[in-house]
Amino acid sequence: VAKIYRVNRTTLSRRHKGAQPSKVKQAAQDRQNLNLQQEHELVLYIERCTRQGLPPTREMIQNFAATIVKNEVSTAWVSRFLHRHADELPIKWSTGIDRKRHNADSEERYSLYFDLLHSK
Repeated sequence: VAKIYRVNRTTLSRRHKGAQPSKVKQAAQDRQNLNLQQEHELVLYIERCTRQGLPPTREMIQNFAATIVKNEVSTAWVSRFLHRHADELPIKWSTGIDRKRHNADSEERYSLYFDLLHSK
């Protein structure tokens, strides 16, 4: 097979064993922001947050990844990450909150509520 495709026999053997990735594959891995272990840990963290009822947003995932690599990651990276891990991290849309709850959700209202609690 090596002769037919004019490939060094040793290179072919190493690639077959998985010991030597192709240059294209290696370049893609080098460009990746997180390595495989870091991505796996991030997936586990996202799953844990989701089980606890706090599924992270795309922006939160972007911040988690940026913290891990100590560098900014793009929104496109988040999309690719979610696509790579689609089986583990199904995307779900949340329902919005009604207007009364939205209007009640303000710092001023929380302060008034806790001031009232402390005064009793």
